Amino acid sequence: MPALTLRNALPADAARCFEIETTAYEGDEAATLAKIATRIAQYPQGFLILEENGEVVGFINSGCAYDVVMADEAFKELVGHAAEAPNVVIMSVVVDPAHQGKGYSKTLMTEFVQRMRAQQKQTIHLMCKEQHVPLYTRMGYTYVQPSPSDHGGMAWHEMVMVL
Repeated sequence: MPALTLRNALPADAARCFEIETTAYEGDEAATLAKIATRIAQYPQGFLILEENGEVVGFINSGCAYDVVMADEAFKELVGHAAEAPNVVIMSVVVDPAHQGKGYSKTLMTEFVQRMRAQQKQTIHLMCKEQHVPLYTRMGYTYVQPSPSDHGGMAWHEMVMVL
C-alpha cells in the first residue's frame, strides 16, 4: 500500500506540477510553468498536492472570485483572484498518467472539498470535458451549462458544488 500525503504546494513543486500538467493534458490545454508558479505563489492554500511515497503524483489548483465567469481566460493567471472571496474556481485536477486509475483524483477532490469547507467557501466551480461530467456528478457537482470557453480548442462543460 503506497504512503499518500496531501499538502499545500510550495514554490519548489512548480516544475514537477508543470511536468504532470503537460503529460496529462492535450495540446494548449496545459497551463504554462509561469501560470503554475503564479498559482502556487498567490494562492497556495488552494493548490493541493498529492504525493505517493514522497513523489508528487497529482494536484488540484484553484483561485477564488466574488463573481465567477468560467470563460474568463485572464483568471487562469489569477487576474481578479481574491483569496477571501466565497467562490472557488478549480483550474486543474490532474494525476500523472503513470498513476491514473488508482482513485487519486477522488482522493484529491475529497480532501480539497473538505479544505474549502473549512475555509468557509460557498461554492466550487469547475469546467470539464463531456466524458468527465458523470464523474463530477458522482462527486457531488451539479451540471450548469455548456461553457462558451474554447480553452485549448476544446468543448467544456461548467459544473458547480454548493458547500
